[in-house]
Amino acid sequence: MSASPMSASPKPRLVVVGNGMAGMRTVEELLKLAPDLYDITVFGAEPHGNYNRILLSPVLAGEKTIADIMLNTREWYAQNGIELLAGDPVVAIDRARRMVRSQSGREVRYDRLLLATGSKPFIIPVPGHQLDGVIAFRDIQDVETMLAAARDHRHAVVIGGGLLGLEAANGLMRQGMEVSVVHVTGSLMDRQLDAPASALLKQALERKGLRFLLNAHTSAILGETRVTGVRFKDGTSVPADLVVMTAGVRPNIELARQAGLHCERAIVVDDTLQTYDPRVYAVGECVQHRQATFGLVAPIWDQARVAAAHLAGAGHRRYVQQATATKLKVTGVDLYSAGDFIGGAGSEDLVMRDARRGVYKRLVLQDGRLVGAVLYGDVQDGPWYFDLIQRGAPVGAMRQRLLFGRAQCEALAA
Repeated sequence: MSASPMSASPKPRLVVVGNGMAGMRTVEELLKLAPDLYDITVFGAEPHGNYNRILLSPVLAGEKTIADIMLNTREWYAQNGIELLAGDPVVAIDRARRMVRSQSGREVRYDRLLLATGSKPFIIPVPGHQLDGVIAFRDIQDVETMLAAARDHRHAVVIGGGLLGLEAANGLMRQGMEVSVVHVTGSLMDRQLDAPASALLKQALERKGLRFLLNAHTSAILGETRVTGVRFKDGTSVPADLVVMTAGVRPNIELARQAGLHCERAIVVDDTLQTYDPRVYAVGECVQHRQATFGLVAPIWDQARVAAAHLAGAGHRRYVQQATATKLKVTGVDLYSAGDFIGGAGSEDLVMRDARRGVYKRLVLQDGRLVGAVLYGDVQDGPWYFDLIQRGAPVGAMRQRLLFGRAQCEALAA
């Protein structure tokens, strides 16, 4: 069936802008609730079906293939009657005519529009950032570029010492490159770890062969046509045949902003994931809900359920932000952090260090309740601590044994 403006469809049409994890999870939830309600058209910028972006790191490290990380094959779209226009991103939204226009000139009318445009990597705008060999770590194309570079080149520099940067560095090292990680602060993964856990992680990764340049400010990327090195503000430089930027992301809101939707840092939505236009919903990394933006899977899955319920007309659901937990495995090192692990006025820390076993735990208590946790090396009690944080359960009676984990505390209670 043609999707031209003239076609008279008996069903309302849902157009989804963005074929990533947030948009397609919303469609899956919608199909469970109301499988025949809409004619659905999905536009994606990448020439693939929907895949698990989180698993790009194992693909880079050689542990998985591209086929392994596909979530929805092209057959799945066909079986569910969904028109997939992959590799043809939407370039304009006309809200007055209720029409989207794609790069190829395709125009599709909508009754409901779901924006799931995600985020785009922040490329530090230093001289040389457009040289060949300077990339982000965001999609399948980036991974293919890295794998090709690893075959022909030796020196890689990763800018950004967060989770994504460490995963990129590990993958490139596994592919045989010599890797330096450049980080602007003195502490790796400062969003997920406190300083002592970060120091333990740095030592463990150095033993595996990674190099770290901390408190390092990139001033220029060197080279004529292809990158040859990275220079820092203190005048020092390191050789580089490949530079991977993992210094954060920015919500991808240009399309929404051009369409006149209300945006601040991201597309502003209410508790139903509706934008200021009642026909337009938004989910995922492109949204701002009650001042917050989102990058973890758990809250985005919650958003998908709520948005789907409202699109299905089954909606009294409201999206409520929850505390989030981060469970990570960086190059074989187990980490878990949850809640407010920095603490504030009136909070107290319970800390355990076992250097020989390589274990570190820090629990943050406030008013007799657990509010945050950082676990390094021994993470099995992470979900239990997270549950205590979410429930706001009083832990005073367990305080002496809390660091020793669930088994000890439950033995006490028995």
